[in-house]
Order: sequence, then structure tokens, then C-alpha cells
Amino acid sequence: MRLSLGYSPCPNDTFIFHALSHGLIEAPFRLQVRHEDVETLNQLARLAVLDLTKVSYHAYGHLRDNYCLLHSGGALGRGCGPLVVARQAQGMACLSDQLIAIPGELTTANLLLQLHGQGYQRLKVLSFEEIMPAVARGDVAAGVIIHESRFTYPAYGLVKLLDLGEWWEAETGHPIPLGGILARRSLGEELIGQIDGAIARSLEYAWQHPQQAAAYIADHAQEVDAAVVRQHIELYVNNFSRDLGAEGIAAIEDLFRRAEARGLIPQSTKSLFI
Repeated sequence: MRLSLGYSPCPNDTFIFHALSHGLIEAPFRLQVRHEDVETLNQLARLAVLDLTKVSYHAYGHLRDNYCLLHSGGALGRGCGPLVVARQAQGMACLSDQLIAIPGELTTANLLLQLHGQGYQRLKVLSFEEIMPAVARGDVAAGVIIHESRFTYPAYGLVKLLDLGEWWEAETGHPIPLGGILARRSLGEELIGQIDGAIARSLEYAWQHPQQAAAYIADHAQEVDAAVVRQHIELYVNNFSRDLGAEGIAAIEDLFRRAEARGLIPQSTKSLFI
């Protein structure tokens, strides 16, 4: 059986999926892999193009009828949230009527931005790697940055206005749900369970043999500095990536409750999992 799988070229995803996508662990299926940035994956999932896909949790809030969440392979943790950056220090209230760059309409970065205060209406969608240069040029007043950008924004002469992850953790006490792996509900409980287990084994393999994935990660990463790539993996790949557990599930459920209450995602009676 061949299944289509989409994930980003970011180091955390290529680290997790290297062994599974390269046949280094046993699985009762083969994969056709598609690498896309997270917002493209979000939009493809809206069209139900892929059998399995990484998406932002914001996107999953719109996809619960057709897709279920897997326990393994996602990005959720503490101290790893999106940052709001600008050319000079200012309060977030000053941005209420200014243009802010975001890495995608359906990104969790945008959802957290909209949950902060009364939300922000003047938005410009850019690929995540385009945001810092746009802020530095003055094309936008501020930008919400994700991925390895949190390590490199000072090189663009930018300052941090707000860590949306720190705000979320202080507000809720939960870790930050960034992105998860979805499977078509129509694949059925047995196969979805096998997929979930295979992703967990792929991560375990990566932890045991980290150098085997190094070339694959480097070939796809936007940031070529090896130290930044290592920091990225260490920050975004953790025990929640192996299994969300009760703590991770509680964080996702709270995110969805708050987003539904603000009208940012539709109400749904579907369970998170199959």
C-alpha cells in the first residue's frame, strides 16, 4: 500500500521522518513524500489532497471532519513559540492598526496572534523566510516569525516585541501546540494505529542514529548553519513528538476551546483521534 505524506523541509520534520521515508524501519505501507512549507500543507489539507500530512493546529481546527490527529510526529513544547519582531521596541497595542506579516492564514502563529488581546486585522501573508527581510526593509511594521527564525532575527537588526509562546504558557499553563500529523479518517483505525507506531519508531531511530539523517536534513533546510539546525531540532523535537500524552492533549483541547469561543475555528463534535 502506498500513502501520500506531506511534511515541511524544516529540520524537525526531516529529522523525525528520515528513517520512515527512507525505508530504514519496517512499516506495512510505502510513502510518497511531498515537501512543502507549512502553510502550503495547511491549504492542501483543506483540499484533502494527502493521506497523511503535517499541519498547523490552527488548520486542524478547520479539518476535523475529514482528518484525525496522530499521537506521534508533531511539534508541541515549551519555550518554542512564535515571536513578534520589529525594527524597534514598542508595545503590542501600537500594532493594532499597523501591517503585520504572518507566515500563513492557517498557521498556529496567526491563531496565537489573534488570541492575544483583541486580535490584529491588518495582516500580510508571506513565506516564513521572507518575513524578517520584509520587517527589516520597513515593508511591514512587524512580523510573526517561526522555525529557525527565532535564532537568527537579531542578525536582521530586529528586536522581539512578544514571545507568543511565553504568553500562551503564562495564560494557560499549557505547553504550546504548534503542529501535528493528521491522517484521513477513512484510512481506518487499524492502519492509522500502524502509521502512528511507525512514526514513533522513526523518531526513536533518529535519536539513536542522529548522523544518518544529517545530509537529508541539510539538503532541505533553509538555514545552512549546522549549529542553528541542531538548535532547531533540539527545541522542536521532544517527548511530545514521540507521544502527545495527557498534557499535550489538554493543551490542544484548550487551544481549540479558546479559538472556537472567539469564532476563529468552526465548532466540531469530532474527536481529535480516530
